[in-house]
Amino acid sequence: MEFETLPDPIRRPAAHAAGFNPAHAWRLGWLAAICLAAAATLFTDEGGWPIWAALGAGAVPALASLIFTREDERTQSLILVLWAVGGALAAVLTGGVSGAMAAWCLAPVAAASITNQSRRLAEGAALSLIGGCVAALTQLSGLAPPEPAGPLAFVLGFLALVTTGLGLAAGLLIGRRRQGARDDRNASEILALETLLDGLPHLAIAIKGQGQVTAVRGAPPPGVTTVDLVNRGLTGAAAPGDRQRLTAAIAAAHREGVASLTFNPALGLERIVAIDLVRVSPNQLVGVLRDVTAERNRESSLDQARVDAEALAAGRARFLANMSHELRTPLNAIMGFSDIMRGRMFGPLSDRYAEYAELIHESGGHLLDLINDVLDMSKIEAERFELQRGIFDAREAVQAAMRLLRVQADTANVQLRGVLPPGELEVDADRRALKQIVLNLVSNALKFTPRGGQVTVTAHGYDGVLEIIVADTGVGISPEDLERLGRPYEQAGGVEQRAKGTGLGLSLVRAFAKLHGGEMTIESRLGAGTSVSVRLPVLLTPLRPATPEPMAVEDLATSEDGPPAPPAANLGDNVIAFAPR
Repeated sequence: MEFETLPDPIRRPAAHAAGFNPAHAWRLGWLAAICLAAAATLFTDEGGWPIWAALGAGAVPALASLIFTREDERTQSLILVLWAVGGALAAVLTGGVSGAMAAWCLAPVAAASITNQSRRLAEGAALSLIGGCVAALTQLSGLAPPEPAGPLAFVLGFLALVTTGLGLAAGLLIGRRRQGARDDRNASEILALETLLDGLPHLAIAIKGQGQVTAVRGAPPPGVTTVDLVNRGLTGAAAPGDRQRLTAAIAAAHREGVASLTFNPALGLERIVAIDLVRVSPNQLVGVLRDVTAERNRESSLDQARVDAEALAAGRARFLANMSHELRTPLNAIMGFSDIMRGRMFGPLSDRYAEYAELIHESGGHLLDLINDVLDMSKIEAERFELQRGIFDAREAVQAAMRLLRVQADTANVQLRGVLPPGELEVDADRRALKQIVLNLVSNALKFTPRGGQVTVTAHGYDGVLEIIVADTGVGISPEDLERLGRPYEQAGGVEQRAKGTGLGLSLVRAFAKLHGGEMTIESRLGAGTSVSVRLPVLLTPLRPATPEPMAVEDLATSEDGPPAPPAANLGDNVIAFAPR
């Protein structure tokens, strides 16, 4: 809680701002009185050099105070010393402590009193005592000049008493005025603080001991009254079942410094009140009481909605995971019978029926792929997907996935290239999951790459990590879509591209990567293509150094099970080319 800091009247008096300074007025009055005394001395025949020297000694510190107005510690101390020397010297020159001007020994006290600082007052008192002692010793030793007599003694004595007395009176006035300014400031701050506390939407309380409420400010929450708090204590304002917990919270606040608790008030059991306690002294606590019924009801509703949503999602995932056999079996039968019809195993078919068999097989394969994606994601969400790890060459899984997508690349008129190392990439991973990662990434790349474009699959290893990069020269992904991709059922692109899938491809890739302890990152820019990198910490053996001489490359754009065709191009020993026909 912050308040505006008012100017300190002690350090910077208001009289300075108004143009009137009692301290300066007293110093000027001191000099004026000395001038009047000097004029009166001229009319007497008893004046001599000691009298004039005494008047001069009294005038010097007043002039120095008017000239040197700096308020630093050193300057003020030197001026007080000058007042002590001048006052003591004037007393010595006029007969000592019993002389006419002995009152000027108190000049340091008068000068310090107008500063209204306890340290200065103590310093001035000490200097006055020293000056008085010096004047007394000088008088006792007989070194002091004789005391003035007659009218001159009266003038000098009246001068000393008036100037010293006015100085002490001015100091009292300055002190009273500054104390009044301080009181006004304190009263203003207290009023502002009371207004602030009374306007609080919550109830602030002060607690002493084990629950005695000594002060209350603000608006009490429903079910709590200030009368009950003051008369019965904090624990008495709570419902009987919560009083023991509240007593324990008060003890914890005394012991640990802070404590928080929610309880039901005695006058409103349907309400919920929260209290926050803070220790401010060994036996004093302050706290804030506020009604949190609406907040708790909202939190309970949100928690229940979250639990219901999680239960619904878990039930759906378990259902789909358990239905994997029932969903795949009919599709496998459909595809098997369509294969028999396509192969004309039981006799010839007309062209129309052969076309229908081809469409049935193609549609069944597409549907099986979608169902497999949904089932895999459901198993992952239900935490029932288990990796079937094994040791194999990652290049084989990458090549197998690329061969499966050869026809799709040819149909889309997109060049599909693979960049693989000449040495083995021996990994400990799930072969099917690794193959599915490449299939999903390349399938997405082909979907978003226009005719005549290129998709490049790169696989390499370093420091125990297998990295697979699929880059395309397609349309790219907008920043808005890029933030959503990777979550289940989220798709990018237009309606035509979204109709070609379920939005599970990248989410499955990310899930498979996490199951292997890896990660997936996407880099893309509209009009500049997309690059997806998957890093899996599954590499077992380091790569063997590549042969510097280029070698002919086998064109693997063949059937899935057939042998590779003759070399298609001399692209280097680490390139596998899939040229569309």
